[in-house]
Amino acid sequence: MKIQANVGTIDILGHLILWFILILITFGIGAFFFPYSFSKFILNRSELIDEHGNARKMVCNTDIFGSIGHVILWIIISILTFGLGYAFYFYKVWNYSLNNTTIE
Repeated sequence: MKIQANVGTIDILGHLILWFILILITFGIGAFFFPYSFSKFILNRSELIDEHGNARKMVCNTDIFGSIGHVILWIIISILTFGLGYAFYFYKVWNYSLNNTTIE
């Protein structure tokens, strides 16, 4: 089995531009919601391909605002660690997203 991501360059560019604008408009607060969108963006465009070549779509069931408590906690941690906690936050969001992904 293998995982294949079908993410186009134009899709990536559009996603990055959208989030760059959102982060600027929200004076950086949007950066704490970006990892949820980023992981969902990649996972929803990925497929699990079995040994027979059959592709099964991956569906990430996370919600940007569904874990607001998690976001607030990591904002506080990032402030207390002068931004160093954000790197750990990004990994924890990926962990959370993968744990909430199903295969259809």
